[in-house]
Amino acid sequence: MEEVRVRLVGRFGPEAEGWLDEVPDLAARLAARWGFELGALFQSGASSVVLRCQWPDGTPAVLKLSPDRALLAKQVEMLSVFAPSGRVPAVLSADAEAGAMVLEEVLPGTEAEDMPQTSLPQQWGELLAALHSVAPPARWPLDLRGRFDEAFVRIGRRLSEPAIGARVGHAAWQRAIRRCETLLDSQARLVLLHLHLGNVLDGGPSRGLIAIDPKACVGDPCFDAVDYVVAGAGQEGVEARCQRVATACELDGDRLYAWSRVIAPMAAIAHLTYDGSEPVIEDLLSLSR
Repeated sequence: MEEVRVRLVGRFGPEAEGWLDEVPDLAARLAARWGFELGALFQSGASSVVLRCQWPDGTPAVLKLSPDRALLAKQVEMLSVFAPSGRVPAVLSADAEAGAMVLEEVLPGTEAEDMPQTSLPQQWGELLAALHSVAPPARWPLDLRGRFDEAFVRIGRRLSEPAIGARVGHAAWQRAIRRCETLLDSQARLVLLHLHLGNVLDGGPSRGLIAIDPKACVGDPCFDAVDYVVAGAGQEGVEARCQRVATACELDGDRLYAWSRVIAPMAAIAHLTYDGSEPVIEDLLSLSR
């Protein structure tokens, strides 16, 4: 729980301390109200506490609690939007005012990044086909352009840090911005995007890959595969992985590769921040040129 405390206080500030102190009572009240059996602390992210539980009908589930009630309510909405795809966990119950929801637990739950690479491109293609088959809701407020407008400003501030600026220069950052604008201006087919490789788990042979926390926005379908492509840096290489993924996902390989060059400097900054391996960083910096 101490690791969870550090992450949440880092994200929300000292007021998260008081909220965390109330979590055991909140979880117990929800268990009594909804009739589930509360279990142990589960993997928790930077914005929530997650506990295993068992729904009254025996379904393995997870209780997710967050001090950011608006964020959790948006997650419930996004899961509901993607529900027709069959590739997101079912929301068993939710209470926006309490900042709580119960989801079915995805089993076996192996993270996509840790699955065998031989079969992963095909499984990724099937996931994206299912997610992209969901029609974007009318007047959906989030799009890929807005996401990049925010990301280039937020992450771009890191260039002023000596350790970052020495490896990721202003010229590389501006190239990424220009490449991004070109791709955004030439988007043809627009779909509802999932966006995050780290939030995809193995749902077993009958379900395939499951997106557990979609960051739904509207944009180019190629962008949903770019995280997985760029994760090939330092391994088989981004270009080789791009070719495999484009074929498996029936995506435009040239656009997919172009998107990988857009996010390469962002990925390099992340690896520089968390002591990533030098071969991976070098691959990403080369891709940024």
